[in-house]
Amino acid sequence: MNPADARLLKDGDLDTREENLRQLLLRTEKGDASVAETLRALVRDYPDYHRSLYSRALNRAGLFGDDTLREPLLASLADTRYNCQAWAAMGCAALGFHDAVPGLVAMLDHPQDIARDQAIIALGVLGDESVVPALVPLLRDSNSGMRERAAEALGMIGGDAALAALWDEFENRRYYRIGYIASALSEFAPEIIPRLIEAAASEDPDQRYWAAVALGSTGDDRAVPTLERLMASDRGSTVFDGMVSVAAKKGLRTLRRIQAAIAARES
Repeated sequence: MNPADARLLKDGDLDTREENLRQLLLRTEKGDASVAETLRALVRDYPDYHRSLYSRALNRAGLFGDDTLREPLLASLADTRYNCQAWAAMGCAALGFHDAVPGLVAMLDHPQDIARDQAIIALGVLGDESVVPALVPLLRDSNSGMRERAAEALGMIGGDAALAALWDEFENRRYYRIGYIASALSEFAPEIIPRLIEAAASEDPDQRYWAAVALGSTGDDRAVPTLERLMASDRGSTVFDGMVSVAAKKGLRTLRRIQAAIAARES
């Protein structure tokens, strides 16, 4: 580690130090190993640095982080005085630190929404099925953002318990607009497709609407006949005045867009 680089993060006013950090991150992108060590030192010795620098650095943890950051990140995850738990969660997720899971679960009751938000995201990224029971109640949270993050995390984690929770919300809607549930269910394709096709024949237009959204998000050709049928002949409308046929049309468009993106990546 170059001592001169370390001083750039401690000397001068905050605006200057933030600009210095930006420059150090750019140098790290270009492969400067000594700068990467300076950034790791910032995370390891985090109480010695301004919170703004710490949080900005952890936005790019994947760029410079390594296993030496495990213990300091776990410490910061529980450090309420330093008050950067959200960014510590972000760093643990980026670096794949699975031993952060208990601390992340504890953060689900954090008084700050940003900390709860990042804890949910991190749990989804780390993919530990043991946390599903802790995430399921958040599908009923009064904060719509929390519900969406929880559904996304459950979709990423996968497994029977996560699917059961998401399907329960799909069938027994507590909120009118559940696009986030539909998107999460699409992560269980192709196994979920027959259940969604059956739901698309329900007498409940709301269920048909969200089944169309979910089917489109699978990007799977097996969903096409059902989406085409709903688009052509379903005149049902939801409790929020959404048309099933329109959802099917948008779903078909989404499906084709997903397929095009996959084809582009493969080529």
